[in-house]
Amino acid sequence: MPKITEARIAILATDGFEQVELTEPLEKLRAAGATVDVISTKSGSITGWDQDHWDKEIPVDKELSQVRTTDYDALVLPGGQINPDKLRSDPKVVSFVREFFNSKKPLAAICHAPWLLIEADIVRGRDVTSYKSIKTDVVNAGGKWHDEEVVVHQALITSRNPGDLPAFIAKIIEEVEEGRHEDRKVA
Repeated sequence: MPKITEARIAILATDGFEQVELTEPLEKLRAAGATVDVISTKSGSITGWDQDHWDKEIPVDKELSQVRTTDYDALVLPGGQINPDKLRSDPKVVSFVREFFNSKKPLAAICHAPWLLIEADIVRGRDVTSYKSIKTDVVNAGGKWHDEEVVVHQALITSRNPGDLPAFIAKIIEEVEEGRHEDRKVA
């Protein structure tokens, strides 16, 4: 079993991420001992959205073009409305998310980030949750939507909103330490 202290975790985001949905997992996973990289489609930094205004800039550790799914033990997708909507229109991002899912390693998405899972055709037939306003999108994509703070389906981890972050982060750590889920793939 891998340990969180040996894990390499990627957080994939761009401008407009829900600030706390990136900063809290970043801080807590690093505090648990994981090596965590913020990856994005651009270099430099990305700017968070904090409820109703632009706020903190977060340094980008690596551009998506510089990484492979084999570089990481888990992938975290923060939400917000702007961030996942921008990312899901980028075929390279969608391909990376699908490839990561097919690697059978933990993939975690919170809030509106399941839009990326939908675009990558990952939710079909799986138990998931999301921010309530995209429930219909999840259901229309074939997902089985649940109103719970964290839902796990073969190391696919989803949560609804920032209030779910403690359970979301705890489940990421648990799933990383469980390792790969060999029977998981995009249908």
